Amino acid sequence: MPRVSVRTRLTLVYGSLFLVTSAILVAVTYLLTVRTMDRRFTASDDLDPATVTKMRSMAATGDVTELVALKERADRQIAQQKRDVLEQLLQSSLVTMLVLGVLAVVIGYVVAGRMLRPLHAVTAAARRLSESNLHERIALDGPQDEIKDLADTFNRMLDRLNRAFDGQRRFVANASHELRTPLTINRTVLEVALASPKNPPETKALADVLLGNTARHERLIEGLLTLARSERDLAARAETPLPDVVRGALDHLDGLADEAGVDVEARLAPAAVSGDPVLLERCAVNLLENAVKYNARGGRVWVRTGVRDGSAFLRVVNTGRPVPSYEVAAIYEPFRRLRPDRPRADRDGSGGGARERTGSADGAGLGLSIVRAVVDAHGGTIETVPREGGGLSITVRLPVSAEAVPASCVPALGY
Repeated sequence: MPRVSVRTRLTLVYGSLFLVTSAILVAVTYLLTVRTMDRRFTASDDLDPATVTKMRSMAATGDVTELVALKERADRQIAQQKRDVLEQLLQSSLVTMLVLGVLAVVIGYVVAGRMLRPLHAVTAAARRLSESNLHERIALDGPQDEIKDLADTFNRMLDRLNRAFDGQRRFVANASHELRTPLTINRTVLEVALASPKNPPETKALADVLLGNTARHERLIEGLLTLARSERDLAARAETPLPDVVRGALDHLDGLADEAGVDVEARLAPAAVSGDPVLLERCAVNLLENAVKYNARGGRVWVRTGVRDGSAFLRVVNTGRPVPSYEVAAIYEPFRRLRPDRPRADRDGSGGGARERTGSADGAGLGLSIVRAVVDAHGGTIETVPREGGGLSITVRLPVSAEAVPASCVPALGY
């Protein structure tokens, strides 16, 4: 069903009420006119003197037949005149009603637009506001009516949101400092213990284990802070070529792919988006890291960028174990992940597909949660499809930049 605006509905209500009222007025006027004419419109009002003289002479001579004929003719003349008058009255009333009805619809449309203008101002402000400009308010002038109350209520809600976001920003900044500082101190102490020749091998082994735990905690905290930042609206945007983002991510993960024995193939067609380059690169890094980690030794990863159907896309496809379709949605939840085929399977042969909580050296379980948050912040979508033969195909679609390349710039997929 097509969407009908409030302005159109109000116009239809105004026009319908006017037409109904006009129709009732015309009907009442018509009935009163008929009643008045029946009472006061008589035959003698329009008869000429010659006809009256003739009728009187007929009545005196007793010629009743001719007198009856004249009376019938006079009645027919009167009835025809009444019909002509009423028909003319009805036609004039209907034409006037239709003309005034059209005029009422036009005037109602204009008046409805003026009445709804404050609501349009509230709607435009609600669409324009984000975390970066919550300090703005709806400056609505006018009487203290229902619309002004709505604007004032909206402004008070913005005040509460602004205070909440300020508190969140301060919390993230404080948490970043308070959580990283102890871990940095622990890392320094453990590295000194490992480097000292005076410590026995048992102490160095323990320090090495603790250093690994510290590194996992650092990755977890970094992931949580990145997730918190990426879930907020973007304060600033810049035109960012996706191929450059992917190249940076590939350089970051080059050693990981070689260590895992996974071949990465990239075909990068031009595609530019408007967004935060740091978050976009983090999104690409997490996608590629996930594709390498949840792969098998000797497996492959395909990376594609381009523009299709008016949207820029980044597609990462990897081999690996089959992924049931009912588990696809769960991989984007924080602290949830599928157990990878490697490296756990290579270590102890237990590379099953059960879903587990995070907490191992394989990762913090926040990688794809950050991907989803970054894509949502950029107004994009994610499509995740299990691949035949095992693995996943993840496609990120983002709004193309204003200076985007033509839609024909799509690389051959080849997988």
